[in-house]
Amino acid sequence: MTGWRIRDYHSEDVDGILRLWEQVNTADAEPVYNLAEVLASCAKDHAVVAVVGEHVVGAAIGRTAHAQGWVVFLATASDLRGQGIGSSLLAALEARMAPQGISKLSALMPAEETRVGAFLHQGFVLKQDLHYFERHIPVQREELKILAELGGRVLPRGLWDAVGGMNAEKALLERRVVMPLAQSELADRFGVVPPRAIVLFGPPGTGKTTFAKAIASRLEWSFVEVFPSRLAASPDGLAGALRQTFTAISELEHAVVFIDEVEEIASHRQGEPPSPTQGVTNELLKIIPAFREQPGRLLICATNFIRALDAAFLRHGRFDYVIPIGLPDEEARSAIWERYIPAAAVDIDVQTLVSMTEGFSPADIEYAARKASQAALENAVYSGAESPEGPFLEDYVGAISATRTTVSAEVAAEFWEDIETVGRL
Repeated sequence: MTGWRIRDYHSEDVDGILRLWEQVNTADAEPVYNLAEVLASCAKDHAVVAVVGEHVVGAAIGRTAHAQGWVVFLATASDLRGQGIGSSLLAALEARMAPQGISKLSALMPAEETRVGAFLHQGFVLKQDLHYFERHIPVQREELKILAELGGRVLPRGLWDAVGGMNAEKALLERRVVMPLAQSELADRFGVVPPRAIVLFGPPGTGKTTFAKAIASRLEWSFVEVFPSRLAASPDGLAGALRQTFTAISELEHAVVFIDEVEEIASHRQGEPPSPTQGVTNELLKIIPAFREQPGRLLICATNFIRALDAAFLRHGRFDYVIPIGLPDEEARSAIWERYIPAAAVDIDVQTLVSMTEGFSPADIEYAARKASQAALENAVYSGAESPEGPFLEDYVGAISATRTTVSAEVAAEFWEDIETVGRL
């Protein structure tokens, strides 16, 4: 084919772009920009094509950001290379981008790319010793509105690493939950179906909510917490509002959905007449199977009273795992104390604090640590000392002695029984 010419991209040229994309992917190293980005720029940014008749034989696509322009895609049909089409396409693309006020036009390409002649002929300079970094943003702009309407958010990265201690629980959640979801293609290769729903159970204050948020942070998925008490105010009633909420969640690409104190809406169905929550429990039981059919979703339900849950709620097929989150062991308590003891503290024997706080939940330890810091601050300010110091070990000992533990011995014993009877790991 001869007699090519350059013109602006038309929407009917998309098939020609796809053919060029396939040639590039077959013959050369994988392009920096993926196909979705290329097609999006065709529609919204700047694009020119080379045609013979109306047959697309080349394309140059670019986008601008402030004074910076980027070449997103440049390709010429393999049988027409060496005829100057690439250089002409770049010149035409630059002419169309120039009115945007760009001061620099740049291009990124794989190191293995050999077709650089068009860029050099058009006056581009090959830069050496540069590193290219990229990061995919997990939540796209169009999802943010839905997320805001749901009261959800994108949690900061690093919450998983910030969970102090609780290494046994972290390791279990990493292996069973996070890893199969984060590496879904590898899991599929091994015949592993990533979990879609889990229950975290255990005494109050043991960190179930913290773990739910940490999982969302680790996966970099949107986090949506469903509050039954808020949904109850809906004109459609709690069951209707619950259904509408999960319908909206289905519009998100990835989401961790968290329901705390789930026993409020999934308690035992019994009695005549039926309890007011029985219809809500029935609705939730219908919602979960539909939720499980959608990839990129994880439902986490948490409860302090797993014995209160309806038996049908916990059966196989609804929840993949029923995971206990218990009181921290010595190693976990040590890690939690280390997190709350400030650098200015004087001669603190952490092991003493660990021994004194057996049976404490993470929330109990946090309370005692903050109480000790507050007492030390008050002593330092009102003692009149010229160079106040603290906190001291006695501040922590006093705070621990004054802290009433959240979890009684009876509740702790029931928790171990529940692990044997309903735990599913």
